[in-house]
Amino acid sequence: MGRSLLSHFSMVTNSAPRFSSSTSRGLNIDGYLRKTRLIRQYPLQGSRDLRCLCSNVAVSEPVNSETSSSPVKKRIVSGVQPTGSIHLGNYLGAIKNWIRLQDTYETFFFIVDLHAITLQYDAQQLLKATRDTAAIYLSCGVDPSKASVFVQSHVRAHVELMWLLSSATPIGWLNRMIQFKEKSRKAGDENVGVALLTYPVLMAADILLYQSDLVPVGEDQKQHLELTRELAERVNYLYGGRKWKKLGGRGGAIFKVPEPLIPPAGARIMSLTDGLSKMSKSAPSDQSRINLLDSKDVIANKIKRCKTDVFPGLEFDNAERPECNNLLSIYQLVTGKTKQEVAEECRDMNWGTFKIVLTDALVDHLHPIQVRYEEIVSDSSYLDEVLAGGARKAADIADVTVNNVYQAMGFLRR
Repeated sequence: MGRSLLSHFSMVTNSAPRFSSSTSRGLNIDGYLRKTRLIRQYPLQGSRDLRCLCSNVAVSEPVNSETSSSPVKKRIVSGVQPTGSIHLGNYLGAIKNWIRLQDTYETFFFIVDLHAITLQYDAQQLLKATRDTAAIYLSCGVDPSKASVFVQSHVRAHVELMWLLSSATPIGWLNRMIQFKEKSRKAGDENVGVALLTYPVLMAADILLYQSDLVPVGEDQKQHLELTRELAERVNYLYGGRKWKKLGGRGGAIFKVPEPLIPPAGARIMSLTDGLSKMSKSAPSDQSRINLLDSKDVIANKIKRCKTDVFPGLEFDNAERPECNNLLSIYQLVTGKTKQEVAEECRDMNWGTFKIVLTDALVDHLHPIQVRYEEIVSDSSYLDEVLAGGARKAADIADVTVNNVYQAMGFLRR
């Protein structure tokens, strides 16, 4: 969730995209057994063959199935960590696209505060950043009348499902996660908590709780979504189908297996100091990013000092000019112009001229967001009401899912 949950989106049309996966029709048991080698892990008894084993898991209609008379919007979930200021990469890569999605899909956008404690953090800063992040969501145009906006820790089912899923998650699946390897190497074993290893299970819970159809992911987060998909299929196999039905449940798949929603080219914003590294909150230098709340003077200073090159003119898609491609992409996204329009406009510009043009475009684009943000944070009761309402709606759905999991796993409920 770098871990934004899935903090990168694709532009979509009014009709939901079609996917080749068979998960919308139920669990693909045959493919899952081949992929995860469950036949080895759970030996068959007697002479039952693969066909008999597959029949133990009923193929069911997906949760919230659609009917021709009453179409149901497909569901999307995503979130951003409340660590540091929301920057241009978060906004252009995720939040800006949420505005488009909330009209077409049933959307759940939340602040993933539980993910923010996987490494050392400041408690006071977390408290402030959580409210600030929620306010920025709204100031960017997320509409609480269309989308559910809430704080992850306000829906306790996230933690409950995470623990239940942990029992079904092989440790080898977590050991292979790239981000854990990288971050634990930097921090050192003595400074790394168990949460850094297990947070992908929490991320899976974040997605599966809401029976999500689609999850916006970037290239760097495909691995996390694949783990979520594998875990959903594993739990469906271990506890779903007839096994669940014998315990009084609905039967069929417990979880809907989500599909990725891949962002368009250009939505991945890179650092101002290194065109080959993604713009990040965790980068040590604030010079590397444009924060949404940066003042006009700060933005001008950062653009003036950002890394460029010595080539004449400006152009997209030259592998030897990553910074040039990044800055042109930013300009294109904040102005709403086409790539061709930007290429023609900026082809003969020098860096001095272009930096002024880019600065003005950034300031003009961010100013309304900053004004709206000040209005929202000055009215704390409004923000509290939005978050409480979003959490109630989210909990109504999440509680049904987690109660189904408890039932399917054989827990005695009160």
